[in-house]
Amino acid sequence: METVEMNSVSLKRPHSEDDLDEIKRQKISENSKTGNDSGQSIETGTEQPDKSLLEDTKNEIIPNEEGEEQEDEELEDSDEDGDSESFADMMKHGLTESDVGITKFVSSHKGFSGILKERYSDFVVHEIGKDGRVSHLDDFSVPVDDEVNCEDPSEETFTVLSDDDKQRLEELQLLKNKETSVAIEVIEDTKEKRTVIHQAVKSLFPGLETKTEDRDGKKYIIAYHAAGKKALANPRKHSWPKSRGSYCHFVLYKENKDTMDAINVLSRFLRVKPNIFSYMGTKDKRAITVQEIAVLRITAQRLAHLNKCLMNFKLGNFSYKNHPLKLGELQGNHFTVVLRNITGTDDQIEQAMHSLREIGFINYYGMQRFGTTAVPTYQIGRAILQNNWNEVMDLILKPRPGAEKGYLVKCREEWAKTRDPAAALKKLPVKRCVEGQLLRGLLKYGMKNIISAFGIIPRNNRLMYIHSYQSYVWNNMVSKRIEEYGLRAVPGDLTLKGATAVHIEEGDVDNYTIHDVVMPLPGFDVVYPKHKIGEAYKEMLVADNLDINNMRHKIRDYSLSGAYRKIIIRPQNVNWEVVAYDDPKIPLFTTDLDKLEGKPLPVLPTDGKFRALKMEFSLPPSTYATMAIREVLKMDTSIKNQTQLNTTWLR
Repeated sequence: METVEMNSVSLKRPHSEDDLDEIKRQKISENSKTGNDSGQSIETGTEQPDKSLLEDTKNEIIPNEEGEEQEDEELEDSDEDGDSESFADMMKHGLTESDVGITKFVSSHKGFSGILKERYSDFVVHEIGKDGRVSHLDDFSVPVDDEVNCEDPSEETFTVLSDDDKQRLEELQLLKNKETSVAIEVIEDTKEKRTVIHQAVKSLFPGLETKTEDRDGKKYIIAYHAAGKKALANPRKHSWPKSRGSYCHFVLYKENKDTMDAINVLSRFLRVKPNIFSYMGTKDKRAITVQEIAVLRITAQRLAHLNKCLMNFKLGNFSYKNHPLKLGELQGNHFTVVLRNITGTDDQIEQAMHSLREIGFINYYGMQRFGTTAVPTYQIGRAILQNNWNEVMDLILKPRPGAEKGYLVKCREEWAKTRDPAAALKKLPVKRCVEGQLLRGLLKYGMKNIISAFGIIPRNNRLMYIHSYQSYVWNNMVSKRIEEYGLRAVPGDLTLKGATAVHIEEGDVDNYTIHDVVMPLPGFDVVYPKHKIGEAYKEMLVADNLDINNMRHKIRDYSLSGAYRKIIIRPQNVNWEVVAYDDPKIPLFTTDLDKLEGKPLPVLPTDGKFRALKMEFSLPPSTYATMAIREVLKMDTSIKNQTQLNTTWLR
């Protein structure tokens, strides 16, 4: 089998009519956000679909570790400081695939053009659980307990309290003021009405108890803390039926939102901390995704009610279990992808898809691992590993060319001019971005204690940088391995026997294929191959002033642990179909939600103006569908390349 160098073709159209329609819907919804507690649809801050082109993991608005509500949410999504420079021109400073070591293909067919994610609904992800079951949203019903359930509220519970009542109760619940109780007047004084108010307070505000009092001839429901902070920390254990599992598992269907954004929204509406939710893996933002979520001691009925309140989310397939979910427990993900306006001949498409099914694709880390601006995340990771904290601070805060929000540009300019954390922070209307968190850390700990200042950033975001560096090294090394030895196992390669990596010996080489070969991520406990690639690893890390034999860091969190990764992935359950269409806005398949709502299959013309490739495949965890699609189309998936190829669509 030969390897071929890559050529560039179109991947994604940055702006489509679908996007513009969605932006209009967002604006309309933002104008009608106030005063809504009746259960009608509420827009939850949907970001503009084309914002995915601007996303840099460092610049994402992120929740703090306590899960506090993000401030200035409208500013988060605004782009008030527009620049006359075109987006394509700004992205000239971004990364290409070759910048992060992605340079090889394994198939020999000729590449062709196609548009990925012209609509976010062209990219659908279904999680595959550890039992091999694919998650689907196909049931909205709420399970019934065997015993009478004092926890499940009636439908009226969600609407009986006014916005003002809810605000006062939340402040009382969270001990945010000096009030010891909240009084709610019963306008329609009936026993039934009082019961509903009692139930509403206890259901929606865990930790509060209620009683009825007469005041000046009027009835009031008095809400109070039964045991102060203790009750809030461990709310009303006695009210949860013993026969019911402590965790409500449900399927989350979401559109154009990443997993953490979705959980933050759910936690705000339920008035709980995000850390009571658990899941097996995070899912794409610009896509429709279906995955399992577990939440501690929240009833299915409360969760089901959110279907009437939230756009872009649907919750269903509820069940009670005794365990949460754990990251990494999944078997993988099943993808349904539409590539629109393809140019390949039927023969080219058949060759490409047969190759994907039979050979697979190089298991590169995708471009989203490295950010989109002129300061890649792997550079920051390298500086952390080098213990060069001044460089870490400089890389995060210094001015950079390329596509960024206007307020970040002003913040960076202020930092370059004054090196004053307070002055730079004043330029940021959104404080929870990584830049804002680092500046707050510098204010708190001072410029001579950058390590502590950097530690204010949530742990997962800090570790993202060093994982990005690991990915950068691995991508470069796997390209070198394929260039050096091609698509065959050779003596000195590594393969896994259970959890242990062993060398392939000369006499055993015929017993292995390229699909058996793994390569190490740089870390202190990694065994390196006995051929040229082992030396290449050492040379690359020496050039970065790092010791491949000692990746321990004086801060334990930043010590790289070793791992192994297959160099070629062969997707499972690969299927494809070429369809014709005329209208670029028409969906080309039905989603889980379409099926639940009884929407018919789209009627497609037999001889349309455009052709699309519909493909399905399953991948194991920590592999990138974009890298599989890259192999089919023979394209560069970087935003820099996409925008330069699609400049006519940006005018």
